[in-house]
Amino acid sequence: MAKPRLNPLVWQPPKAPALTGSYARNDALAAPELLPIPGTGPEDVAVLDDGELVTGLDDGRVCRVSRDGRRTEVIADTGGRPLGIEVRDDGRLIVCDAERGLLLVDPGSGAVQVLVDTVEGQRLRFTNNAAIHPDGSVLFTDSSRRFGIEHFKADLLEHSATGRLLRWTDGGDVEVVRDGLAFANGVALTHGGDAVLVAETAAYRISRVWIGSARAGEHEVLIDNLPGFPDNLSTAADGTVWLALPSTRDRSLDALLPRPPALRKLVWRLPEAVQPDAARVAFVLGFDADGQVVHNLQGPGDVYHYITGLREHDGTLFLGSLVEGALARLDVPTN
Repeated sequence: MAKPRLNPLVWQPPKAPALTGSYARNDALAAPELLPIPGTGPEDVAVLDDGELVTGLDDGRVCRVSRDGRRTEVIADTGGRPLGIEVRDDGRLIVCDAERGLLLVDPGSGAVQVLVDTVEGQRLRFTNNAAIHPDGSVLFTDSSRRFGIEHFKADLLEHSATGRLLRWTDGGDVEVVRDGLAFANGVALTHGGDAVLVAETAAYRISRVWIGSARAGEHEVLIDNLPGFPDNLSTAADGTVWLALPSTRDRSLDALLPRPPALRKLVWRLPEAVQPDAARVAFVLGFDADGQVVHNLQGPGDVYHYITGLREHDGTLFLGSLVEGALARLDVPTN
């Protein structure tokens, strides 16, 4: 497959924070318990009403996994690449398929319905993550209007910020809530549903967009200059927002972004083996409503790495990865 052309924009990233203080290195994720699956790439994980888990694999299958990992059942096949997964009140699943759009999946029958695959006359290229609002609408991200999942690194190199936060309602309407996001990724709602948090992977930040109350329409940065690439988000019962960081920052990428665009075009044409790449680490943060870090979980990535999705349930944190052949779990640390 030929590589798409880049049209890089110059951006000056902030200096990466040291892994000290709230981000201090530790071994909390050195040895999580693994829950093997019959496939690769359980990018996200959700918890069903009966306590079992559900995840999507890189070959399109959606699987139900017992909490102990001893039983796995294929419940659907999207025919694409399922990423973010959420469970509706009626037990059906909202699935963000990078290739097919926003889907509704019935875990009982395996039926797959496309809810959204086109916005403003343009086909979605990279549907990524979602959160279900109390009113039943779905907030979800379209990471890039330039590149699909197979060329996600191109979006990071180009830094053209074409990502969007979208909102689908049961009536079939789709609203562009926020445009111009730098690789729009993880989505989470505040408990009252008056604001939505969105991870901007290419800008190393978490933004907050108000969708309720007198502040509706306002937008602000909640957490800036993260030490890694922010991915999926999820909100726990106590209001803690969990954030997956599949990799720490890449010095070579940060050095390229403010330089003449021709350099990034050159790098993009080089073999992938010599391009900026993810560090092999395990890294998860939990923060409160004010963006203050309350959990900092790290590990060397020897047992489990490239964590992209996570979900807390009954004192257990379940982890997903874009590249691993298992889910993982550990007890939520008490502070």
